[in-house]
Amino acid sequence: MNDVLPVLGALVPSVGVGLLFWFAMRYIVRADRNERAALARLDAEEEMRSRVAVDSGRDAA
Repeated sequence: MNDVLPVLGALVPSVGVGLLFWFAMRYIVRADRNERAALARLDAEEEMRSRVAVDSGRDAA
């Protein structure tokens, strides 16, 4: 039992750093996914506005 505590004590920092890295990467990937979705939404809105502008220009002519 005395040999287990030093081993666990040696593993705790590595596990802690691994968890920090995992949370950081998770945050980065989610932020990237959300940014790409927002950009796709903006592109779709812009495309829709340009189509409406073109269609209204055809009606006026």
